[in-house]
Amino acid sequence: MKQPDTQPKVVLTDPIHPKAHDMLAHAATVTTLDPGLDAAEAARVLRLEIQDAHGLIVRRQLPADLLEGPNTLRGVVRHGVGLDFIPVDSATRQGLPVANTPAVNANAVAEYAVTAMLESARRFRFFDDQLRQGNWHVRKTAPAMTFELRGRTIGIVGFGAIGHRIAQIAAGGFGMRVAACTRNPARLPEGIIAMELEALFESSDFVVLACPLTEQTRGLINRGILSRAKPGLVLINVSRGPVINETDLIDALESGQIGGAALDVFATQPLPMDSRLRNHPRVALTPHLAGTTQDAELAMGLMAVEAQLALLRGERPDNVVNRECYNNQETQ
Repeated sequence: MKQPDTQPKVVLTDPIHPKAHDMLAHAATVTTLDPGLDAAEAARVLRLEIQDAHGLIVRRQLPADLLEGPNTLRGVVRHGVGLDFIPVDSATRQGLPVANTPAVNANAVAEYAVTAMLESARRFRFFDDQLRQGNWHVRKTAPAMTFELRGRTIGIVGFGAIGHRIAQIAAGGFGMRVAACTRNPARLPEGIIAMELEALFESSDFVVLACPLTEQTRGLINRGILSRAKPGLVLINVSRGPVINETDLIDALESGQIGGAALDVFATQPLPMDSRLRNHPRVALTPHLAGTTQDAELAMGLMAVEAQLALLRGERPDNVVNRECYNNQETQ
């Protein structure tokens, strides 16, 4: 049933979990961008929709100047954690609060990272392919090609909710040694070794990138860092694609400098068809889905809606990431 026009309008850049959508629709008029639109047309339609919208829930990259144009927004919510999708500085200047959904998909991302480690250690894809071709005797190669996680070292770059959960599973579930490179080493839990990035690569069997994309982390993993890698190291990226210099990574893979990679994110998304990453047998590729499970989708959707409704009511929920925006509200 159509909601009354007196309700606030909330724009979704992409669909959210049906239960979360229903919750939002009880309190607001909901508009969702047509998923069939190309990027340019979607941006054009979005600019029009926010001119009379009060809320915006974001699941894709926004144009950098979007919030500079006409809008009646009272708050923007990132359905997820990474804030690089939203021009937060622009929002702050305009006194517009931005919230995200921290930690709710941390377990999903952590389990993805563990899956990637297990695949690298036990080679499920390779043995499945060989058996389907009728090669039963490939089992004789397993001792030379596979290993166990227990006793190996995992290095984690970035130690927020995702890094913390990865460490819990790796140490408590598999008996792995855990090291971390973080801006706040004093806050690391007992038993986790703080390391600089170079030392982390030199001593780790697996390195998981779980840091946010910032100007400091853009291109962080480059030729110099990869040259320090322990032989056979597997690199897993659940962060953002631009954290890695992809050309340097491909060179390191092709030269054997590192043993493999599992990549969920890329410098250009979707991954171009001519990317050299597609052709390497020791690279596992997935389309930015590490944090996407039915459980995480529901949890993120509900938190995003709760935050959006709170912002519409004029409240200041704890997950607002740019609280300085409220000072700008007072001066406008």
